[in-house]
Amino acid sequence: MERKGQVLTSRLSYAFGAFGHDMFYATLSTYFIMFVTAHLFDKSSGANGAKMIGYITLIIMILRFVELAIDPFIGNTIDNTSTRWGNFKPWIVGGGLVSAVTIAILFTDMGGLNTSNPMLYLIIFTVLYITMDIFYSFKDVGFWSMIPAISFDSREREKTATYARVGSNIGSNIVGIMVMPIVLMFSQVSNHGQGDNRGWFAFALVVATVSFVSAVIVGLGTKEKHSELRKNKEKTTFRGVLKVLTRNDQLMWLSLTYALYTSGIQITNALELYYFTYILGDASQFSILASINAIIGIFAVLAFPPMAQKFSRRNVFFISIGVMVIALAIFLFAGNSLTLVLIAAVLFYIPQPLIFLVVLMIITDSVEYGQLKFGHRDESLTLSVRPLLDKMGGAISNGVVGLTAVWAGMTAGASASTITTHGHTVFKLMMFGVPLALVLLGTLIFFKKVTLDEKEHARIVEELEKTWGKTLGEDVDFISATDGTAELAYDAPIDGELVPLTSVSDENFASGKMGQGIAIKPSDGRIYAPFDGVVKVTFPTRHAIGLVADNGVATLIHIGIGTVNMRGTGFVSYVDKNQRVKKGDLLIEFWRPAIIKAGYDDTVMVVMTEHAKNLTLTHETGLIAHGEQLLTVSNES
Repeated sequence: MERKGQVLTSRLSYAFGAFGHDMFYATLSTYFIMFVTAHLFDKSSGANGAKMIGYITLIIMILRFVELAIDPFIGNTIDNTSTRWGNFKPWIVGGGLVSAVTIAILFTDMGGLNTSNPMLYLIIFTVLYITMDIFYSFKDVGFWSMIPAISFDSREREKTATYARVGSNIGSNIVGIMVMPIVLMFSQVSNHGQGDNRGWFAFALVVATVSFVSAVIVGLGTKEKHSELRKNKEKTTFRGVLKVLTRNDQLMWLSLTYALYTSGIQITNALELYYFTYILGDASQFSILASINAIIGIFAVLAFPPMAQKFSRRNVFFISIGVMVIALAIFLFAGNSLTLVLIAAVLFYIPQPLIFLVVLMIITDSVEYGQLKFGHRDESLTLSVRPLLDKMGGAISNGVVGLTAVWAGMTAGASASTITTHGHTVFKLMMFGVPLALVLLGTLIFFKKVTLDEKEHARIVEELEKTWGKTLGEDVDFISATDGTAELAYDAPIDGELVPLTSVSDENFASGKMGQGIAIKPSDGRIYAPFDGVVKVTFPTRHAIGLVADNGVATLIHIGIGTVNMRGTGFVSYVDKNQRVKKGDLLIEFWRPAIIKAGYDDTVMVVMTEHAKNLTLTHETGLIAHGEQLLTVSNES
């Protein structure tokens, strides 16, 4: 057992890594384009400055889309990395260093090249930006792929992820709190409260430093678990990603929904600082909004589980969209009222963590959807879709924001007093009208096409349970060379009272459709390995597990009847798919009162599937304790 201090150090290190990582992303996706449009060129540049801003934003858009195509290869490279420091840390630290140095350089005019030699500037800018983006992607993929490598304990993974989400929320919002104070502190010229290039470089340098230091802390404070379970992963290719997207209809429709949604909200989010700068006329007040959002975001994340349980994820999505629409309406008519602007911006932000979690859960559930539909499980490919779509939304947002700044006259030398009525109209159209159209279109697609909800996923998991021995047992890789008829001593996996399998209320088990076996009325809530073998099937609802013994005998241990509908509440899994286990290892722990309170039967069904032959029960009735021999069985010869 790891010491509590080591576990806490790992969680805090990973959380601080998420803090610095999202500080960097917020700077890149929101504030860099502000620097380009309002500070990279002075007002004397005139039409040439506007033309260069157009070129730069176009380059950013193109490079972000190109980078989407190479993301799968980045993941594949990380998977195939093998060093004394592990798979991920070299890329997290190395990617953190390169991306930090390059973003600091990008927040400069490169010694005046932007005006003295524009073509050379654009070439150097392109090289630096793609370098920064690629190494940031190495860090991004490596960082978020690290959770399964830090611990095999499901509870520890959930806690680590929660710490990380809190760190991410604080990191992404604290940038907004500190951006203008730092810019103005280091600027030589106030420039109507907007600061100058020196101040923006200082801001970038602070973010770059924190980002790199946080990456180093992840490298020092976390520890990868080295195991055979993490070897021999399938390679991920761009073609494979497209295949998953196109053949899994629920994933495809949800991807289209999220692509439209994230493009819309990122446009509004990125233009909020412009609103404070060019409509309210006081960019420093933007820190107030960022401070509020940093606190609100934490509560929004914590509110998701109870809201999803009470209203369903689908309804949480629609409620969140409704709040966003109201927020945009208030924003549209807020004018110069700081109070109304803050109310609108906060209302617009609150639903974002909720929608993110709804989308993430449905994408996760679409793994089982695709598995049932196509007989193949695509975990890594499926879960790679969400960050790809976020980057696409960021690319679209950068392009739209750059064009909006030029069209509305919100470029170098402009202030709130110089923005024309036409500029106000263009700005409001792009900040509120376009995002509203994108979000509503995405919502319509979600309403019409995305049908994968909690009940449907529970049904899918139940179907997978019924066919697991046939669809997943065919690729059984025997762990050791044993006689095909070797007899296996099968111990009781749980304490309780033995009852005939024919007496249970689930027809699939009682009829023998699921295989031969017995049922146990549990007196405890712990499931132990009945033999030495390998975990071949795990379920996201954690209420069942499939094991294969060294002689090829496959067993399904199913906790309760109808418990799939509890969606994992009250269940904790301690093992992963393909993990080697020894007889007596703790596999699953469940809370019996939760099952009873939910109205379900807590009987544990123990069945043999496929290859099991010559099953002989050592005990047929009476009390039994885990570890006592329950039966003997051999596989077919």
